[in-house]
Amino acid sequence: MDIAPLDPAVDPVAEARAIVKELKKYDPGLHAKPRWLVLNKIDLLPDDQREQAVAEFVRRFRWKGPVFAIAAVSGEGCRPLTFAIMEHLEGAR
Repeated sequence: MDIAPLDPAVDPVAEARAIVKELKKYDPGLHAKPRWLVLNKIDLLPDDQREQAVAEFVRRFRWKGPVFAIAAVSGEGCRPLTFAIMEHLEGAR
């Protein structure tokens, strides 16, 4: 989910809720699986506002699971996500 959409009129939390709603309609079994919250485009936020923006998104979205804030274009924050994916896959074997 993009935490900093290009259109300032877009609410990222509302967009995330819509995605989850569509997922549930499309495949309830897939919806029931564990999910992680990956917030992309943190590089578009000022450094001193990133942590607050992530916390606010998590609070408004009422998210209780793992959260990863990344900038896919630069790779920022991707290393912890990659390691978590590797751990998850190894644990699923």
